[in-house]
Amino acid sequence: MQKKLLWVVEAMGGGVFTYVVELANRLAEVYDLYLAYGLRPETPPDFRARFDRRIHLVEVESFCREIRPARDLEALRELRRLARVIRPDLIHLHSSKAGALGRLAWSGKKTPLFYTPHGYSFLMEDCSPLRRELYRTIEAVCARRRCTTISCGAGEHRESLRLTRRSAWVPNGIDVEELHHMMNQVQPSARAGRPFTVYTLGRICTQKGPERFEAIARAMPDLRFVWVGDGELRDRLTAPNIEVTGWVGREEALRRAMEGDVFLLTSRWEGLPMSLLESMYLEKTCVVSDAAGGDVIRTGENGFVCREVEDYVRAIRQAQQRRTGPLIQQARREILETYNAQSMARAYQKIYEKCTG
Repeated sequence: MQKKLLWVVEAMGGGVFTYVVELANRLAEVYDLYLAYGLRPETPPDFRARFDRRIHLVEVESFCREIRPARDLEALRELRRLARVIRPDLIHLHSSKAGALGRLAWSGKKTPLFYTPHGYSFLMEDCSPLRRELYRTIEAVCARRRCTTISCGAGEHRESLRLTRRSAWVPNGIDVEELHHMMNQVQPSARAGRPFTVYTLGRICTQKGPERFEAIARAMPDLRFVWVGDGELRDRLTAPNIEVTGWVGREEALRRAMEGDVFLLTSRWEGLPMSLLESMYLEKTCVVSDAAGGDVIRTGENGFVCREVEDYVRAIRQAQQRRTGPLIQQARREILETYNAQSMARAYQKIYEKCTG
């Protein structure tokens, strides 16, 4: 009989959603998987169709991104009720909010408990120092629970080790088989006559650094810039050579990426973005901030890590001059060897089995 695995996912959107889909669908081969989720504005309308039919999807209606004591208490009660019905053999919490509520709901003494932050909330630079200290305190208190923290990247793992010795690191990975299949279904516009395009994907928020994206676009008025996504800071992208697509479906987002030449990531803080890994597989020149891809991208080897606007401009010009072929090939090779969903699923299964016997 398969062991029951309960996942709790509050942040059901963006890169976390892609990660959850690709890993859950792999683990559904081995576990009877229940996914308790919360909806966000960026949650794809067709999200249910992305999951393996064997996965049980259960909405937690009280979930919300912000700290709201009344709703958070109700969400905690919902989670406890759900666990009493399911009687899981393992519980895995995804994102800071689910991590806090889940570690309050369960001690980890009877049922093995796991937590993946997907970017610690106390690293968010759009919060006041007082709020960031509050988030850090919450993480420190919750870290006393008998729970194994599984980080998605080396930087996140370093932060985890400061909080608890029960820490592991499994790099994010993408489903290259599914992505390759989708690439064959999508029809990008003809290469001839298409302008050189710099693109990014995700929510337009403080974390993603839209002001820096804007500054780079204004420094390169001869190039086309595309932001695939939407968000509360959309009005910060005003340069005439920037197009903001709004939220689009998976196939349209992939088409836009395939039409791009350079993947630009200007994040102020980040875990290990799925959009970066997908762009590496798509053989795009990846130009990232030192906060976003420094654990994966190495300047001159598989892409460019930048700090100042001038650094980004120089890197993009190299790509425009077709001087980044070896870097692109090395980046794709690393996806096939390391950052893929199959390797990721095997690593998670090994950690689960170690804790359950």
